Amino acid sequence: MSASSPDVSELEAVSDEPEASVADSGEAAESLTAEPEPVEGQTAGDAELDLAAAIAERDAYLEDLQRVTAEFTNFRRQTMKRNTELVAQAASRLARELLVVLDACEAAVSQGVEGIEALQSQLLGVLSAEGLTVLGTVDEPFDPGFHEAVMSEESTGDGQDAPTVVEVLRTGYAWNGRVLRPAMVKVRG
Repeated sequence: MSASSPDVSELEAVSDEPEASVADSGEAAESLTAEPEPVEGQTAGDAELDLAAAIAERDAYLEDLQRVTAEFTNFRRQTMKRNTELVAQAASRLARELLVVLDACEAAVSQGVEGIEALQSQLLGVLSAEGLTVLGTVDEPFDPGFHEAVMSEESTGDGQDAPTVVEVLRTGYAWNGRVLRPAMVKVRG
């Protein structure tokens, strides 16, 4: 054989090297979990102090990361809540502006104008689907949060009756639980 061509036994020796390195990697992993070996000029106590300082620094970074993550989560939640409230407030402004149209429809219906009922019911249907509720019906208990008493009459009973709505003078409306305009009512009791 020539000096430049490799021998078969040399090739087998080369192919055995990767297997040996896999075995060596297990030993390397075990050496990482063992006590740190001191660097030249460093004592074992110094190496332990350096390891303790590195662990303390790691723990401090982990605590900072957890705190910043919690703060960001809270910020994101508050921002989403604020944006939702802004959208709801903008929608309530539009509903408040449309109350004039609802009042005009109601007045036209009470005057006997034909064809307005369909428009009024369609407008109420669309706004009700978005969160509008009508306040003020006859014979319901008077609630100062939802009603504005502009007239009253004496109770016909023994005076023990709770105030009750007798007549609705102007319909009131609420938007998603918040009163846009209280109902103007006449109260008995």
